[in-house]
Amino acid sequence: MEQAFGNFVNGEWVDAESGDTFEVVNPADTADVVARFQRSTAADAEDAIEAAVAAQHEWANRPGPERGAILNRASQELASRKEEATEMLVREEGKARSEAAGEVQRAIDIFAYYAQKSLDLGGVVKSPSGRNKELSTKREPLGTVSIITPWNYPIAIPAWKLAPALAAGNTVVAKPASEAPNSTRILVECLAEAGLPDGVVNFVTGPGSELGAPLTTHAEIDAVSFTGSTSVGTSVAQAASEGLKRVQCEMGGKNPTVVMPSADIDEAVEILGVGAFGTTGQSCTAASRAIVHEDVYDEFVDAMVEYAEDIVVGPGLDDPDVGPHVSQGELDSTLEYIDIGVDEGATLETGGERLADGEYDDGYYVRPAVFSDVDNDMRIAQEEIFGPVLSVIEASDFEDVLELANDVEFGLSASIVTQDLTEANEFLDRIEAGVAKVNEKTTGLELHVPFGGYKQSSTNTYREQGDAGLDFFTATKTIYRNY
Repeated sequence: MEQAFGNFVNGEWVDAESGDTFEVVNPADTADVVARFQRSTAADAEDAIEAAVAAQHEWANRPGPERGAILNRASQELASRKEEATEMLVREEGKARSEAAGEVQRAIDIFAYYAQKSLDLGGVVKSPSGRNKELSTKREPLGTVSIITPWNYPIAIPAWKLAPALAAGNTVVAKPASEAPNSTRILVECLAEAGLPDGVVNFVTGPGSELGAPLTTHAEIDAVSFTGSTSVGTSVAQAASEGLKRVQCEMGGKNPTVVMPSADIDEAVEILGVGAFGTTGQSCTAASRAIVHEDVYDEFVDAMVEYAEDIVVGPGLDDPDVGPHVSQGELDSTLEYIDIGVDEGATLETGGERLADGEYDDGYYVRPAVFSDVDNDMRIAQEEIFGPVLSVIEASDFEDVLELANDVEFGLSASIVTQDLTEANEFLDRIEAGVAKVNEKTTGLELHVPFGGYKQSSTNTYREQGDAGLDFFTATKTIYRNY
């Protein structure tokens, strides 16, 4: 029988008050039940919040280097469990093994990074306007924070929220997505093994409909960090802001990669192929729109179709090019968008069919799809699909490229493939996106620089990762000292 895992509250693994649990299944083989987790209620979330509040003062008053030492030990513990964590991530989320291994390594590196950053937390000294005065700032933790994380990067995103929050001296209540909670559970185990005091990190699982309200509106929650859909993130931000809590939401994307006449088409196809179809297209930074100059449009479409038809789809543990969708609901959504694209008049050049025979029988698989003849006002060009679907849009010139690229409600990541330096720099200046790249896929992020979007991709408040991650989880006190 599959193992049942508890919530982690005040340093102990406990069952939900309701006694109910839910299954986590392998999306490559739904007969494989990975584990069971607690179907928590608001009462369980409140218990976790109380434990975090009780632990906050002691944790905040620990010297930064002591907090950093625990984060560093947690990084080492996760490194020792990398193979286990990788396999668990694949089984619960479906990601290809090499992609999952890279994600686990990222979490290892994030904890090591913020372990070092904790040594530098303090403040700055400014020059006062008079004699016998000192003027400085001091960075302090916010208090108790909640983090609500998605299933598509189930260990990297919790890591890049947990690590800066803890480095800064906050206590945390973490709620992972129900599709993939095991990865966060492993992080919590590593932190406990590293010597994190009881109550500093608390972990509750269950539906957002039950846990969302206390985690965003409870009087003792000082900040909320959320990653997920734009619709849910908007609701989270509105609910949290009513209590004047600090809030940070990173949400959807509809990311373009532009291909100009000077581009090497083979390079452009590789950039688009990995950006659009890697992680089964289940990334908020995935390239779902190829905006291609008319001079190379036909050549690009032909090469892109050939690339897509060579993609190997299969179970993540076999390390294919593309794994399954995470759930039946996500698969159904992608298939629905395929039908919408055809109905709108776009040309389905290849793919888009569900794979359901042989090794695909018990999984959520779809063949990666390429659409041509896409108008930018079509739904497949405007709405986030979150699957391996690429819309190829023709542009007449550079100004048309920019207009099409910016003509969406999202603004997360964007890239251009060109050998023209003027085009590249003009694109970087004028693209409406929080991440802008030249000759690189829209996916893939460095951990030490800010990450976040514009427009409906973000609450446009605070960024994540790097120093920006610490900015969100700290408050600045200005100190005037006269003598």
